[in-house]
Amino acid sequence: MEALPPTLTSACEQPPLDDGTTRLYMSYGLQEEIKLVPLDMADKPAWYKRVYPKNQVPSLEDNKKIIGGSLDQIKYIDSNFDGHKLITDDPRKQRFAEELLGYSDAFNRAMLDELRSKGPLWLCIYWIPICQALMVINFFAGIKNYDITQGRVHIRVFIEELNKIDAYTQTKQDP
Repeated sequence: MEALPPTLTSACEQPPLDDGTTRLYMSYGLQEEIKLVPLDMADKPAWYKRVYPKNQVPSLEDNKKIIGGSLDQIKYIDSNFDGHKLITDDPRKQRFAEELLGYSDAFNRAMLDELRSKGPLWLCIYWIPICQALMVINFFAGIKNYDITQGRVHIRVFIEELNKIDAYTQTKQDP
């Protein structure tokens, strides 16, 4: 078994910050039960298409069953593994999450298709504000004067922080 980095606790020293290193802060949970199999997306092994015919990642294999799609994987893990639930029990919040993930998946597919076509990076960056606007328009079609942040403090704060990033605001469409 590969050696995993130690879990950091409140007693640990802070790692160097703002040094240009890309880090993913996460929590171990199922690493003893789920084996990680990283694939090079630019050079995927030919046999992977037999594992998951859609040839996409992530895919989850358990008990000779393959589960694709992030939301389906989250639901499967919640139903088949012990530990904290990854999804809320509130049906309203579940529907919102499913709808949001659906739009997110569509956006990611469009971006990946563009990258696979060897399109220039500037073209992908150009499409971000357009896709953002289309997602918002499609998501809230028929709803006038809807404030997505109303009653959702975390979304409001996220949007406020996003608007502080010059690279984002320069590409953002004027409402």
